[in-house]
Amino acid sequence: MLTPAPDIEALARFGRALADPIRCRILLALREAPAHPADLADALEISRTRLSNHLACLRDCGLVVAVPVGRRTRYELAGERLGHALDDLRTAVLAVEADRTCPDAETKGCC
Repeated sequence: MLTPAPDIEALARFGRALADPIRCRILLALREAPAHPADLADALEISRTRLSNHLACLRDCGLVVAVPVGRRTRYELAGERLGHALDDLRTAVLAVEADRTCPDAETKGCC
């Protein structure tokens, strides 16, 4: 049975977002609580410009939303289910040995 294109696109967007450690850190921070960009940049110890680029990627992937709060903008996860998905992924990743990669990594150029 084939997976409908929208499902494949959603998974690809999620994978693209998780492909960068900074974006992963942003998602985990937003999992804890919504935040303003300046506060996120300080907490993650990255420049505001760099954070802004990553937030744009996460918005484009549909994983975070910008919420106007007066003259400022607050970021939060796009939905509650996303937080649960991140928790599930964190649990799955913990089962992987830190010093191991995919056995095909060197020959196939993956991972």
